[in-house]
Amino acid sequence: MKLSIITINKNNASGLRRTIESVVNQTFPDIEYIIIDGASLDGSLDVIKEYKDKITWWSSEPDFGIYNAMNKGIKKATGDYCQFLNSGDWLIDKNSTKKMMQEKSDYSIIYGNKIKVFSNGKKLYNKEIITDSFMTFYKGTINHASAYIKRTLFEKYGLYDENLKIVSDWKFYLVTIGLNNESVLYKDVDLVYFKMNGISNNNMELLWKERKCVLNQLVPVNILNDYDKYANNINQLNRLNRYLLTRKIVWFIERLLFKLEKWCLIGRKIIK
Repeated sequence: MKLSIITINKNNASGLRRTIESVVNQTFPDIEYIIIDGASLDGSLDVIKEYKDKITWWSSEPDFGIYNAMNKGIKKATGDYCQFLNSGDWLIDKNSTKKMMQEKSDYSIIYGNKIKVFSNGKKLYNKEIITDSFMTFYKGTINHASAYIKRTLFEKYGLYDENLKIVSDWKFYLVTIGLNNESVLYKDVDLVYFKMNGISNNNMELLWKERKCVLNQLVPVNILNDYDKYANNINQLNRLNRYLLTRKIVWFIERLLFKLEKWCLIGRKIIK
């Protein structure tokens, strides 16, 4: 199988270098590497030209947003699957792609593990999720950077919605898996380090606004109302569970302190 890795970039030369190096050093041989640059002015072009012999195709021109750039990459891709590895994110080790691609598969989407990297150095693992429930895509999604998407899905369902600024990949999963039951395979492979400084991580208000708009467009209102109520009940139950857990912890501490005080009193009597 052939993999097309698509990297979009704008004015992130240092992040782009790290991304490129992680791709060109992969041991898996059948990788097509495409870079879409948004007319960067910070030295990104120098980085691209430095590695041009290892890049299948690249361009640098103004675009209309991240999904417009990704769509440009999809149109140039010829691989069986596409992976979207944005500048600043990087493959965990040189064998990551090989581990993901070592067995031939006909699944529509294959995904591995993503490790979120925060500015304070903290790391958070994102692993397997439930994909046979619509609630998963109502509330969340599959991680984009750690997914291999069969290229023919873009021919079947269309490219990313460029009218959306930050949730078009979520919409694509909602349509393909949540509403059309496309097949999904999880592999327990640590695939991608993901920097937590992107637009979707720093603009939650816009993210939920766009998601709500998409849900209203695609899901019948009576079904959506049920999911809204169900999700609200789940949130209330989670809050209740956290409250009960806190009460149990407080009770345990109170009992422990009571026993410690009792032991101290007994000890004083023995000493006397």
